[in-house]
Parts: sequence; structure tokens; C-alpha cells
Amino acid sequence: MNDKPFNPLDKKNLGLSVADALLEQKAHQLKDVLKFDGAGVYAIYYAGNFPLYKRISAKNKNRKFDWPIYVGKAVPAGARKGGFGLDEQPGNVLFKRLQEHLASIEDAENLDAKDFFCRYLAVDDIWIPLGESLLIEKFSPLWNKVVDGFGNHDPGSGRHNQQNSPWDILHPGRAWAAKLKDNKKSRAKIAEEIEAFLDRH
Repeated sequence: MNDKPFNPLDKKNLGLSVADALLEQKAHQLKDVLKFDGAGVYAIYYAGNFPLYKRISAKNKNRKFDWPIYVGKAVPAGARKGGFGLDEQPGNVLFKRLQEHLASIEDAENLDAKDFFCRYLAVDDIWIPLGESLLIEKFSPLWNKVVDGFGNHDPGSGRHNQQNSPWDILHPGRAWAAKLKDNKKSRAKIAEEIEAFLDRH
């Protein structure tokens, strides 16, 4: 028994309530999400046949959706510029973020958008970062923990001297990523890291 009395207002418990509320949401095909307003958190699930992701896919097929491949957040514009973004009108930032991810998947030469599903939840702005952190801690999504770069944006003109990401090595197709320098990590090494990660989970 835990000696510490349960405090429903403890920030971790409040954050967990955000995570639990997300997991209670209906899963949608990523390509079928209709426009909506709000900022918040989301989880993306893979249920296709990409060989390296078979074990993840098995957890999500038949609409089980037990293991997200990626978890993220979309915050109001003020928060992205270093402020808190509290009480700002978020517009449709969460919908836009999901659409950006859909575009990345559609650009990839070896992924099919029909294999991706998502849950999303508009959340009061102050709880968004904590909710995202607890979801990542709970599920250890592969694209958050091992295969970096899915959520990257085009760095813009004159800033293409940085390396492309492991995600772009595995899933080539984003035009802007092809302009970046080659990553020092090989596809074989990334595949090895994925297998080791999946063996631990």
C-alpha cells in the first residue's frame, strides 16, 4: 500500500486524467478526420504491413489500438513562441497538426495512409504538455523514442545543411528532407535499434 494519501489534484494525477480521456476517444482513420477547432493531444496508430513495424501493427489490428506509434501535441500559437499561450483562441491547430502528419505519411514511398488511425482530444491549454509527456511515458511510442523526425518541418531556405532524420531514412519521400545532408546513421543501424527497442517492450 502506498503510504502517501491519494491527491486527486496532484499535477501527475491531473495529467493522467487527460491521458485517460484521450484513450477513451473513438479512433478514426487519420485521412478521414474532419475539420475541428481546438488545441490538445493526439495518438497515432499503425496497423499496416511495414516489416519493421509488425509487432506494433499486431497490437492495433482489429481496431484494438493498444500501442500508438506516435504521440504528440498541438498548442496555441503563443505557446509555440515561448509563451504559455494560456487562454488564447487556438483555432484549429490540433486538426492542422494531424493534417501535417497525414501529408508526411502520404509523401512517404513505403507507407499507406489507410493504415494509420488516430485518437485526439482538445484540452485546456495548461494541461497539454503534461498530458503529452505522460502519454509518451506510458506507451513509449516508437516514433517518439527511437525513430526521430516524423514531426519535423522543412527548416527553410538556407538551413538545409542539417542532417535528415532517421524517420526520413526509413520513409523517404518528403521533398524538403531530400535536400538535407545524409544522416550518419544507416538504415540498417536504425532497423537494428528498432528491433532492440521492440524486444524490450
